[in-house]
Amino acid sequence: MSAPVLLLDGASMWFRSFFGVPSSITAPDGRQVNAVRGFVDSVATLITRERPGRLVVCLDLDWRPQFRVDAIPSYKAHRVAEQNPSGEPDLEEVPDELSHQVEMIMELLDAFGIATAGAPGYEADDVLGTLATAETRDPVVVVSGDRDLLQLVGDDPVAVRVLYLGRGLSNATMFGPAEVAEKYGVPTHRAGPAYAELALLRGDPSDGLPGVPGVGEKTAATLLSQYGSLENILAAAHDPKSKLSKAFRSKILAATDYIEAAGPVVQVARDAPVEFSTEDRLPLHAADPARVAELAHAYGVGSSIGRLQKALDALD
Repeated sequence: MSAPVLLLDGASMWFRSFFGVPSSITAPDGRQVNAVRGFVDSVATLITRERPGRLVVCLDLDWRPQFRVDAIPSYKAHRVAEQNPSGEPDLEEVPDELSHQVEMIMELLDAFGIATAGAPGYEADDVLGTLATAETRDPVVVVSGDRDLLQLVGDDPVAVRVLYLGRGLSNATMFGPAEVAEKYGVPTHRAGPAYAELALLRGDPSDGLPGVPGVGEKTAATLLSQYGSLENILAAAHDPKSKLSKAFRSKILAATDYIEAAGPVVQVARDAPVEFSTEDRLPLHAADPARVAELAHAYGVGSSIGRLQKALDALD
């Protein structure tokens, strides 16, 4: 089997490092670097575990894309309100202690020659979805703590798996179609798309998605298992002769407008205009060793950089 392409959800990983690694870890100048150390250590661990030939750190260039807000105005609206009652600025809140660390991480990735990728007007999920969908040669491993990305699993034209970090990297779970189907009760043959439909039906309060009132995760899974797809559920709701119960028929029909609007909100984009910082081939040695050494010393993360290089050396 060829070496996989590793697609990392950058923000998901450094947020988890920020909250999971002790804040007492600081640079020589006193600045907090726990997210930097945690992120670099995680990348080293992933390289050792998955032995990728290519690797891309995917970025959020717009955490609340306008096309999703236009479809569902409540999309992440509560997060804006929590930041500023006036609703401005429309930026996802990043703690001050983390924002400078993201800049440090980006500097280190650039000095190492590790690719980053983003798409103006799109979320990291869309970048991950676009790159996973475009891959036709090597297996893909998507790494994220966001369950929404389970919709990407598949086997054609290449295997796409999601390493879900919900309980941390040490307890991460690898999901393919069979695992998604088993855990969420959706049809195995279309587990990825069915998971997106499950998410649409149940909703997601953390993203401001209401879902279909009265249809939770178990009910959504049952309906998808019985009818195979959201399209078939809608057809059954509109067919008075179908076996769909009157109660669920009325709930689905009452939510038709939401269901139609929520599709592009819940489904990750597969055609985002992705831009790369550099080629995605994983470098076995730092592109600019002097700069890496300088940054490692300045940020006090030399041991983490050493672990990353050791992981790369093992691929040689």
